[in-house]
Amino acid sequence: MSTRLEVGPDGVAVITLVNPPVNALAITVLRGLKNNYDEAVKRNDVKAIVVIGAGGKFSGGFDINSIQDIQKNENISALGGRVSVDLMSKTIEDAIKPSVAAIEGLALGGGLELAMSCHGRVAAPKAQLGLPELQLGIIPGFGGTQRLPRLVGLTKAIEMMLLSKSISSEEGKELGLVDVLVPSNELLSTARKLALEIADHRKPWLSTLYRTDKLEPLGEAREIIKFARAQAQKTAAHLPHPHACLDAIEEGVTNGGYAGVLKEEKVFLEALFSDTAKALVHIFFAQRATSKIPGVTDLNLKPTPVKKVAVIGGGFMGSGIATALVLSNIPVVLKEVNANFLQTGLDRIRANLESRSKKGKLSKEKFDKAMSLLKGTLDYDDFGKVDLVIEAVIENIPLKQQIFSDLEKVCSPHAVLASNTSTIDLNVIGEKTHSQDRIIGAHFFSPAHVMPLLEIVRTEKTSPQTILDLMTVGKIIKKVPVVVGNCTGFAVNRVFFPYSQAALMLVDLGIDVYRIDNAIKAFGMPMGPFRLADFVGFGVGVAVGGQYVKAYPDRVYISQLIPLMFQDQRLGESNRKGFYLYDEKRRPRPAPELKEYVEKARKSANIMPHGKPITLTDKDIVEMILFPVVNEASRVLDEGVVVKASDLDIASVLGMGFPPYRGGVVIWADSVSVSYIYSKLKEWSETYGTFFKPSSFLEERARKGISLSAPATNVTSKDTKARL
Repeated sequence: MSTRLEVGPDGVAVITLVNPPVNALAITVLRGLKNNYDEAVKRNDVKAIVVIGAGGKFSGGFDINSIQDIQKNENISALGGRVSVDLMSKTIEDAIKPSVAAIEGLALGGGLELAMSCHGRVAAPKAQLGLPELQLGIIPGFGGTQRLPRLVGLTKAIEMMLLSKSISSEEGKELGLVDVLVPSNELLSTARKLALEIADHRKPWLSTLYRTDKLEPLGEAREIIKFARAQAQKTAAHLPHPHACLDAIEEGVTNGGYAGVLKEEKVFLEALFSDTAKALVHIFFAQRATSKIPGVTDLNLKPTPVKKVAVIGGGFMGSGIATALVLSNIPVVLKEVNANFLQTGLDRIRANLESRSKKGKLSKEKFDKAMSLLKGTLDYDDFGKVDLVIEAVIENIPLKQQIFSDLEKVCSPHAVLASNTSTIDLNVIGEKTHSQDRIIGAHFFSPAHVMPLLEIVRTEKTSPQTILDLMTVGKIIKKVPVVVGNCTGFAVNRVFFPYSQAALMLVDLGIDVYRIDNAIKAFGMPMGPFRLADFVGFGVGVAVGGQYVKAYPDRVYISQLIPLMFQDQRLGESNRKGFYLYDEKRRPRPAPELKEYVEKARKSANIMPHGKPITLTDKDIVEMILFPVVNEASRVLDEGVVVKASDLDIASVLGMGFPPYRGGVVIWADSVSVSYIYSKLKEWSETYGTFFKPSSFLEERARKGISLSAPATNVTSKDTKARL
């Protein structure tokens, strides 16, 4: 059952949306809705109509599974007709009997568009109202670009759509989006009453699409839209659909709501089949799929409650991890080696919380609560009572081995023992213990309380229960946990090791540092490889790079540029001088003295053909830096380091800032063409050496014409079973 129709003795037909858990507007639901409306309009015993959702939720919007199916099949007929015009406008809004939406829980996307097509809206407290379609690379397609501005005003409507920003039903009442706000137990009765009052003309019968009272005068409206376009260009320069959304809004403002609906329909269909929408929908499903791990989440295990966590190390990573935990109401014991380090760590956590408080993201009450959950210590006395330990000390193997040997002695037998190492093999970290079944990697990305990715690293001995418990904690602290296998660099760092190495090679070949950064940023990365090196810090870069060189000596490029700068105490952003110079607000500017380091590095490398800089376009630069990343990704897929290709896509987006509108590193490679990437790598390897040598997996996929994201039919790596 997708919808049901019930007519009461008061003459109100109640149409209930039934598609748990959020009453998504699947094709069957839309068809059922139209059939129910047609029947209600025809029946003589029906005076008015109320639409409500089953299970305490109105509707979470159009079914995203249907969007993906339509995109894959490139067949819009699956929508079952022109929803915006035929259903929302003609069937509902222009019906001869009025209807009222009874909103509880949420009315998002198509759900809110359905509610706005009705002639009145009654809502329960704390319901979510919004049009978040732009997150998926599309625009509202059921009339939202026209009706929302007519109910809340142009400025607020544009903000809600372009930022995918939801509001509460309380704010909706203040703005005019909601007509009546009532307790949940009065929702249906009040909606019935309002519907009858509209039918009897005791309350105004208003068709949203034809209202103009909330719209600004045309000249002012155009200025608002012009300003919005400028902002969209600044914040989303690569994305066409924010401007397409504004095109639809402007058409309606200029030529009326119905003309706007027709424009919206056209623009919506163009956006729906765009590469941007396909990529963002892919990312949406990729994030969902991270929760399904064969051999873990299919065993009917129950997560162990984690009531207290210990964090070892109060540096930038440890303090960030502790911040994330206390923000989610998990008590934390922070351990350091001396009182000074401990106080510095506690101060960092306080500063992290204060920063959120100053930005209005944390109330005084929640700040005090978070700080009350934090305890500092210099010993292991409290560790017997913790359920999870996260080690976050420097990347030093003997130190980590000693810590885990100590943890085995002081922690309870059920406690999860996790390391935040970003590169070191976990088997090496835990080799001096007898607890390898509960040793696991919890690799956060800096800053740990901000970045959304949590890379969960399992060894061949890590138990399914341990993995499930850490996944559960990750979700509690609002991270996206991606389970990966154990190898140097794991998934994300390993795949992106060649990113900086390729950039350094290009510098040694004569390409300007800042041009490289600008080209990569223009591609859509949040920062170029050299700005990233400054942000991470040269000390970390040298240590991590050393691990990669040791593990994969056959495919590295070693430049002297960073070591030369490191020797002169150019540490990056931390001391305000690296590839860039930084002011007191950490704003970067080119460093004039960089030239002498570049010249020394080039002289040492001596790889410029005939001693002259090579000539590259910006497209060449992007490809020579990112195709080696794809090459390493192909090895990671071949070895089974990730469960599925989409895990690598979401990890590259959330961990490294790979542009989500390109779908992640694997899907992007497919869109470029595996055979093209293989041919370019082969060409470069013959010219510049083995750093560019294509992997056997990439070569095989190119030869057979198989996409990189396609599941492997046979896996060649002997390590795969161990990793999975």
